[in-house]
Amino acid sequence: MNLLSLAIWLPVVSGGVLLALGRDDQAKTVRWLALLASIASFLVTLPLITQFDTSTAALQFVENYHWIERFNVHYKLGVDGISMWFVPLTAFITVVVVLAAWEVIQSRVNQYLGAFLILSGLMVGVFAAADGMLFYVFFEATLIPMYIIIGVWGGPRRVYAAFKFFLYTLAGSLLMLIALLYLYYKSGGSFDIQAWHRLPLPLDAQTLLFFAFFAAFSVKVPMWPVHTWLPDAHVEAPTGGSVVLAAIMLKLGAYGFLRFSMPIAPDAAHKYAWFIIALSLIAVVYIGLVALVQKDMKKLVAYSSIAHMGFVTLGFFIYNELGVSGAIVQMISHGFVSGAMFLSIGVLYDRVHSREIADYGGVVNTMPKFAAFALFFAMANCGLPATGGFVGEWMVILGTVQYSFWLGAIAATALVFGAAYTLWMYKRVYFGAIGNDHVKELSDINGREFLMLALLAAAVLWMGVYPKPFTDVMHVSVTELLKHVAVSKL
Repeated sequence: MNLLSLAIWLPVVSGGVLLALGRDDQAKTVRWLALLASIASFLVTLPLITQFDTSTAALQFVENYHWIERFNVHYKLGVDGISMWFVPLTAFITVVVVLAAWEVIQSRVNQYLGAFLILSGLMVGVFAAADGMLFYVFFEATLIPMYIIIGVWGGPRRVYAAFKFFLYTLAGSLLMLIALLYLYYKSGGSFDIQAWHRLPLPLDAQTLLFFAFFAAFSVKVPMWPVHTWLPDAHVEAPTGGSVVLAAIMLKLGAYGFLRFSMPIAPDAAHKYAWFIIALSLIAVVYIGLVALVQKDMKKLVAYSSIAHMGFVTLGFFIYNELGVSGAIVQMISHGFVSGAMFLSIGVLYDRVHSREIADYGGVVNTMPKFAAFALFFAMANCGLPATGGFVGEWMVILGTVQYSFWLGAIAATALVFGAAYTLWMYKRVYFGAIGNDHVKELSDINGREFLMLALLAAAVLWMGVYPKPFTDVMHVSVTELLKHVAVSKL
C-alpha cells in the first residue's frame, strides 16, 4: 500500500470535494465530512509509526514513479528517522484545527476547511519528497492555501499580512530554485536528493548553494532578522491558521536545513556554522526580550515561536547528536505546544473578541477548566520538566555546552525569558480578581473545546514523560547525517 501517497492525496482530494460543495446551507455536512477526512488522513499515517524500522537510516515506504520523463523528474517519496514523525504530526494537527473551526467559522465553511485539508496534504508532501523538483513544488504550493486562509478569514489587516507572508517566503524560494537547477545540471540531469548528497562540489559552489538554501529556509523558520512577517501573519490569521503556521509550516524551513543545506554543502555548512549559531542566539535572547513587552497575546506567542525555533537552528549547527536530535524533538514538541497556545488564545478571542492582555484578568474565576489547560500549556512553553517543551530544549542546551560552555550558558537564558513572558502573560490574563464585565460573563469550555485541548495536552505530556519513541526513530538517521557531514566533499 502506498501509505505516503495516501497521506498526501487523501486530504488534498477531500479538500477538493469540500470546495465543490460550495454552499453555506450545507455547513453541517461539510464540517462532518472534513472531520472524517482529517481523522482518516491521520489514521493512514499510523502504520508509518508502527512499521518503521529504527535500525536503518535508509528511506522507508519508498514510492518511485516517472513524473516528467524528459527532465528526469520523479514522483519519489520516502521518509527516514528525521522526517517520519512530521507526517503524523501534520495529520494530527489538522484534526485539531477542524475541531477548532466547528462553531467559529460561519461563512464559506467549505472553503475554509477545504483549504486546511489541501494544505495538510501539501505539507506532508514536503516532508516525504525525495526528488528535488517534487520538494520544490510541494514547498511552494503550501503558500497558496495559507495565503487564502489569512487573506479571507483573517483580521482587519489581513490583506497586508497575507501579502507580506507570501512575498517574503516566495522571494527566498526563488534562490532555492536556482540552486536546485544548478545541482540538476551538475549531477548529470538528476533531481534525486540522495544523489545530490553524494555529489562532489568545490567550496565556492558549496558556499553559493548554502546561502541560496539559507535564503529560502531562514525566512520560513523564520530566523532573525527575516522574522518580521511572522508576528503580522499570526495576529491577522484566524485561530486555525495560526495553529498550522506555528505547529507545521515553520518546521518546513528547519527541515530544509537537514535535507539540503547540511548534506549537500557540508564544507560550507561547517565554515558558516558560526553565522547560523550567532543568528540563532540572537533569536533566543533578543526575541525573548521582545516577547516580554508585547500587549497582544497572539504577538507574544508569535515571538515566543521565533525564540523557540532559534533553539532548533542552534541545535543543527553545533554538529553533535544531542544537539541535532534535541532540535528535531524541539520541532515536534513545539508543534504541539505552540498549537495549543494559539488554540487557547482562540478560545478567549471567540468569547471576548480581543487579544489584548489588558482586556482580561481573573479568567480562572469564570473558566476554571480552561484555565487549568492554559496553565499546563504555559508551563510546557516555559520548558517545565515532564512536558514536551522541556525535552528538546534540554537536549539542545546540553549539546551546546558540549560544543561551548559559554554558548550553552547564553542559550539557557531562553528558559528564563520563556518563563518570564509566558507566566507574566498568564498572571495578567487568568489570575486576580475578575477584570471586567466581559470576563464576568465568560462560560467555561464546552465538550468540543475540551476534547481538542485534551488531545494536545495528552501529546505534550506523552512527549515529556516518555520521549523514547521519538528519539529512537531519529537516532540512526541523525548519526548517519553527522557522519556524512563530517566528510569533506573537496
